Amino acid sequence: MDKVSSDCPYPGCFFCVMKEGNPSKRRASVLKFFRELPCQDDDGQVLPISGLWNTAMAHPNDPEFLELGIFECMSALIWKGLKNRRWLSHDQNIYIPYYAAHIIGSYTMNMEEFAESAVHAGVIPPLVELLRGRLTWVEQRVAVRALGHLATYASTFPAIASHGEILELSIQLAMSSLEIVYSHFYQYVDRRLSYHCDLLTRGMGGVEMESRKAEEWASQLQCWSLQLINCFAFKHEFLPTICKPEFLIKLPGMWGGLVNENSPAGIGLLRTICHQKLGRGPVASCPGIIDALCNIARSSDDWQYMAIDCLLWLLEDPNTCHKVIDKVVPALVDLAEITTLGDHKKLGDLVVNVLQECIQSQGSGRSSISSHTKEQIEDILNSKQRLKWEKNMPKEDLHIKQAAALVVKLEGNSLFSSGSIAGAASKYSEALALCPMRSRKERVVLYSNRAQCHLLLQQPLAAISDATRALCLHKPVNRHAKSLWRRAQAYDMLGLAKESLLDAILFINECSQSNDPDLSLRQNKVPDYAERLVKKQMRAAWLFREAAIKHGGVHSQGDGGDMYGPETDDSEWETASESDIGNDGRDDMGEDDDGDWNNDDERKNYDKPSMKASLDHPSER
Repeated sequence: MDKVSSDCPYPGCFFCVMKEGNPSKRRASVLKFFRELPCQDDDGQVLPISGLWNTAMAHPNDPEFLELGIFECMSALIWKGLKNRRWLSHDQNIYIPYYAAHIIGSYTMNMEEFAESAVHAGVIPPLVELLRGRLTWVEQRVAVRALGHLATYASTFPAIASHGEILELSIQLAMSSLEIVYSHFYQYVDRRLSYHCDLLTRGMGGVEMESRKAEEWASQLQCWSLQLINCFAFKHEFLPTICKPEFLIKLPGMWGGLVNENSPAGIGLLRTICHQKLGRGPVASCPGIIDALCNIARSSDDWQYMAIDCLLWLLEDPNTCHKVIDKVVPALVDLAEITTLGDHKKLGDLVVNVLQECIQSQGSGRSSISSHTKEQIEDILNSKQRLKWEKNMPKEDLHIKQAAALVVKLEGNSLFSSGSIAGAASKYSEALALCPMRSRKERVVLYSNRAQCHLLLQQPLAAISDATRALCLHKPVNRHAKSLWRRAQAYDMLGLAKESLLDAILFINECSQSNDPDLSLRQNKVPDYAERLVKKQMRAAWLFREAAIKHGGVHSQGDGGDMYGPETDDSEWETASESDIGNDGRDDMGEDDDGDWNNDDERKNYDKPSMKASLDHPSER
């Protein structure tokens, strides 16, 4: 290498090479650098590698280094680290396999031709060795990332698939990744490898930052493993390996956590599996998965639509419909009036069409439906027919129906205030039967009020159903604050921490944007009752919770101790049932007054929308 800075201590320094003004000399010097680097044992090799890592992250679509042999160089460096432990432990070489695998992953994440070059350069075998865990979980993370990118492309997937162990290793890693990171890093601060800490925080944080980043990286390790498995799931020949009950049953619980909410994780893989005919059978044979899919479909999860897709495909398949219909129909019925969910338009109409096909298939003898399930489907179909009839009704008749519904609703409010919760629920049902189908705002309020009654009557499943219906009717979807809060409490009663947590967080977000004085955050302060529930569910849904319990609940010591893991006295946490019920055994909630407030003095003070909450106000109607 010809161009070397006079004050540089390293002969042939990569950074000096990059300053070469002559493009031809620069390319020749970089080519020589990539060829010679794996054979050198000089100190300071990690410096140019970290520089290349930065370049790959910043310019992943730049082909210059690929043409000069960077993939061959990175592959050789990984092999060197695996085979020469003396070199690996010298100076700061321990960082090099991590950086090398990361560089491969960065350059292959966008461009198929780059991925083809990487495969031709022989990157797969050393990456597979890292995936096996030949070094540590930190290198496994970047190896599964790179392999996942290579598996994404049609031209390079066969090369990945030819290494049969990749799929098995990825499945094992998806199931064990959280425990590996917890037991190998998170649990004991004094046993953490220093280079792991440096990579996690870039030297910018202490123990607490290390712990937070470790949770994020553990989630990525699991999610990237699932992404790699997902590439195999599109090929039917790999489904028998993927669709083993012990793996499938864990998929709904692999959700990425709050630290990795942009990944579809387990539900994304389940959707791919359910899209394949050979995959639907094993899923339908596992009741626990169907229950979990129904919960996700009736949640504020960003990937709600994926669960809905799974349920619809299972119903449409005559080989699986009879296995799942009694569990799936109640969830889909609650979603029948949803309009738009993300990019999915007229989703409710699709749901109704599939449910109608189920009824028709029963008539042809292709499937068997219980009388209760049939009744639920027919109720929804009748509601759709009712909507068509109402379109032809005179406006005066619709106004009469709406006024009648309002009168019955007020009767329900009076019963509620007097402590007759069951009677109030009955009146809200009667009002729903009268209320015009097009009066979506009024029906949101009625469903939400009835959900509150179900909560107080200790009927969480019914509360979830009604709250979900209210959230589907609301515009925008899943943004009715009081229904979110009520469903969060109902999920809490059932011990479904993740679903409760997501609803509670979204409730707080809605409160921060609400003009309703009953809901708006005072002085930008999160209500105590909401904060308590969120903290409780963050502990219960903590990514490392299962691993911590398995390893005896021993948590890391010091300032960066367990974020959500330390067990505390839960006596301070109100359960959903306790927090909503006053001394007389009923909710201390104000009456829903449908008239305008005459003056400020007449307006009741409501500190809490559901734990000490009013019924929905007419302003929401």
